[in-house]
Amino acid sequence: MRIAEISSPELRPLQRDTEANNRSLSHIEAIVKQLETLTAHKPPPETTTSDLRQCLTQLSQLAPFPNSLKLQIWKLSYRLWNACVDISNTTAIRSSSSATTESQAELRHIAADLLSIAGEVAGVPSPAIKSASFYHKTGLIWHNLRKFDLAAKCFERATDLVSKLDINSIVDAGERKLLLDLNLARSRTAWEVQDPSLSVALLNRSKSFLFGSCDHYADLAKQFMAFGKRVLSNSGADASREALKLMNEALETCEKGFDTARTREEKVEIRGLRWKALRFIAAIHLQKEEYESVIKCVKVLRDSADGGDEHPSLSVLAMKAWLGLGRHGEAERELRGMVIDRGIPEGVWVSAVEAYFVAAGTAGAETAKGVFLGLLGRCHVSAGAAVRVAHRVAGGGGEGGRVRAKVVAELVSDERVVALFAGQDAAKDRVAMHAVLWNCGADSFQSKDYETSAELFEKSMLYIAHDTENRILRAKGYRVLCLCHLGLLQLDRAQEYINEAGKLEPNVVSAFLKFKIYLQKNDHKGAIDQIEAMTTCLDFQPDFLSLSAHEAVACHALPVAVASLSSMLNFYASGKSMPTAEVTVVRTLLTVLSQEPGNEQQVVKFLKHAYTRASEIGPDFFFGKEEVGRRERNWFAVTSWNYGTKAGQDKNYELSAEFLKLASDYYALIDGSDDSNVMVCKSLVLSVSSMIALEFERKTSMSETEVKQALHLLDRAGQMLKSNSARNSVDNDQISTIEPELLFIYTFCAYDIQGRLNDPGSQFLNVRNFASSKACKPYHLLQIGLSASQATRLNHEVASFALNECLSSFLASPVPDYQNVALVMRKLISMASVYKGDTDDDLVYGMYRQAYRIMVGLKEDEYPIEEGKWLAMTSWNRAAVPVKLGQIEEGKKWMTVGLDIAKHVPGMEAYRACMEEVLGNLKKEP
Repeated sequence: MRIAEISSPELRPLQRDTEANNRSLSHIEAIVKQLETLTAHKPPPETTTSDLRQCLTQLSQLAPFPNSLKLQIWKLSYRLWNACVDISNTTAIRSSSSATTESQAELRHIAADLLSIAGEVAGVPSPAIKSASFYHKTGLIWHNLRKFDLAAKCFERATDLVSKLDINSIVDAGERKLLLDLNLARSRTAWEVQDPSLSVALLNRSKSFLFGSCDHYADLAKQFMAFGKRVLSNSGADASREALKLMNEALETCEKGFDTARTREEKVEIRGLRWKALRFIAAIHLQKEEYESVIKCVKVLRDSADGGDEHPSLSVLAMKAWLGLGRHGEAERELRGMVIDRGIPEGVWVSAVEAYFVAAGTAGAETAKGVFLGLLGRCHVSAGAAVRVAHRVAGGGGEGGRVRAKVVAELVSDERVVALFAGQDAAKDRVAMHAVLWNCGADSFQSKDYETSAELFEKSMLYIAHDTENRILRAKGYRVLCLCHLGLLQLDRAQEYINEAGKLEPNVVSAFLKFKIYLQKNDHKGAIDQIEAMTTCLDFQPDFLSLSAHEAVACHALPVAVASLSSMLNFYASGKSMPTAEVTVVRTLLTVLSQEPGNEQQVVKFLKHAYTRASEIGPDFFFGKEEVGRRERNWFAVTSWNYGTKAGQDKNYELSAEFLKLASDYYALIDGSDDSNVMVCKSLVLSVSSMIALEFERKTSMSETEVKQALHLLDRAGQMLKSNSARNSVDNDQISTIEPELLFIYTFCAYDIQGRLNDPGSQFLNVRNFASSKACKPYHLLQIGLSASQATRLNHEVASFALNECLSSFLASPVPDYQNVALVMRKLISMASVYKGDTDDDLVYGMYRQAYRIMVGLKEDEYPIEEGKWLAMTSWNRAAVPVKLGQIEEGKKWMTVGLDIAKHVPGMEAYRACMEEVLGNLKKEP
């Protein structure tokens, strides 16, 4: 508001006017007039403040002034102040900037400085008070603008002006109020510039300006409390101690002010401040954990005159103090007392419930629930409050979490609580409550408490609206309930929930959960059908097939795992991006099949599939590159080899041949090293040997196609053997331990296959080459010779060659094996007898003589007795025909060799005597 202009007595003529005074005052008056004519749309010039400040500086240099000039300066000051008021009133209607406000404060500051320069003037009552009032009001503006240095300067200047006054002589209430307000304002500014000592000192100094006024006591108490609250907002023991001092000062001031109160309104106000101070003091004691002091403060407040304080915070303070003292019974009574008091705001009792539960822990869960449900019947409870209580009771986890979860489930399922969330207005709180229950259920699920989690997830469904927008959320709830009951092995209930989820949102997740249920029920057919159902879902991802395979393996449902992985393989040929490398899927599939016997046919199938895919897209793309690819190739090769050898041992020659052929293909893909080449060759040869063995087992001849296939495999093996032999000729140490057997099996198989092609020349050449190799052993030639002498594979040339070479090797040995020597001799004699007949009698006779020479010098029983008897008897019997035909000499020849052999055969003494007698009689005949 405008300050009324000063009325003065008739101006005396100026006696000491100077040209400078008139010029400065005229300039100031011109600026003031300009300010008085401004409108809301025309702000003052930017140079106004600087011009006035310059005039003020010039004017101050001309002091002291005559009274008339002082009065003129006072008038100009008041006019400037009132112009500022008018400008402020007009700009307040508009949005004024901080720059404009600072400009107004500067103008007011200049007005106050004008009064200060003029000093006291005759005819103006209380000039110091009026000047101090200008500085006080200007300082308040600077304080609000947070220009604390300028505010302090104004307050200090005002204090200097009033400090010379006798305060006892001041009787005007407004002037007395100015003295108090000035000290309080200085105190606030000192506080803002972080000078609390000065601030508190100024408050204590303000006690001298109370003048027995109840309003003054109230203002001072309020300021003590304001500083106390500011200190209380800081943390630390020192802050609490300082805040307590300030609040005690406020309390003491209120008590003194209550004695000065005259009217009922004053008493009510000062008593309310006293109670407020006590409540703050109780809160500080609570913060300092001085619980007994808190109880005392609450007791004083409740037992005060006029019914005592009924502030809602008292119950909370008392409850927390009792909890701090460990007296939960008293704390519970305080908490339950809130249920009766309808005037307690919702935020207060919700905070109390939270505090009680935090202190009482799990044991307080039931009480918290009971208090909350009790409040439902007595006052309006918002959905947000229910969310807060549920969150507080459910939160925290750890020990007792199961009990708290049960309490929460009972709380949120109460019909009265559910009713709080009805309607669109509670939609946000409904989402919040659902989130609280969902998170609590998720925590229980992670701790594998499936029963509790199922209950919480089920209650969360109460807070999902049954509309189209929430179909997906309800489906999600049904799916997680399915998981809970799967964990509890309640498969029928799990299936009910997943069926409901499928109705609301048919997707691959629902299909996968159905798959899990079939697995748990050991319904392999249903699980396999569900795999097909998953692949038809719109949101299908191949990851689900991989996950299904893992689940099936964990349940030992190997057929289901195979079906899942097989289905996964179908997506690679289409070029679709897959999360897992195709070789990994095939390897996993083969590993699963290997866990149970009888899956060899499927193993062959997928080994062939892998080789076909590697041929189509390239080995590096299928198996991988460098060391990773080499390991993968080696794994498939070794797997094929192991299956092939195992099938051969089990006499399943058909599978053995296929596995070994695949092994040769995989080994050929590895790296071309000597070891790999040996395994390729070995796999090829053994594959053909299995084909030959299969023929014997089936007792049916190989087809022409099979013979050609076997010949092709042997040609590959033969080329590798020749290459290996060429390298071994340079370094004999490179001959591996398996090479002799490998060459023998190759030679034997090649002889067999070439015989089917009626190629005896190749047969003989093949055997002769083997016989000349370092890998050839006598028993190898023995087997070849015996096989070649059989009717089905008869090749007299090969048999004779092999057996003769074999015989030579046996006899050349340091310790000849006469058992095999005897066997070879009998076979050679039998073959010569059958093949040559009587046309080459000398050849057969030479064989008997060779046998005789072998037997000469041997120890008894060293040459097989039965074989010796056979030689003696057959050679003697050969003489029968020549003797009957009168070829006596021919007969004597055979009888003589038979008798010679018999002499070296134990057990033929009787036969020998008879033979000697017959031979002697024959010699006596003319």
